[in-house]
Amino acid sequence: MQNTLSLVMLLCAILASLGLGVFAAYSICRLGFLVMHRHASRTADAPAPRLAQIWK
Repeated sequence: MQNTLSLVMLLCAILASLGLGVFAAYSICRLGFLVMHRHASRTADAPAPRLAQIWK
């Protein structure tokens, strides 16, 4: 009985750690995409730089 309970606790700990790792990776990706989206929207609204004209 003790071995079965230890096995169940070990399996639950493994599943919990995997779930936490997936959640952490998902959160990091969401944060990265949010930062990229905000950066892209700021650069899209900025005026285009003026280019120098070269007279030939």
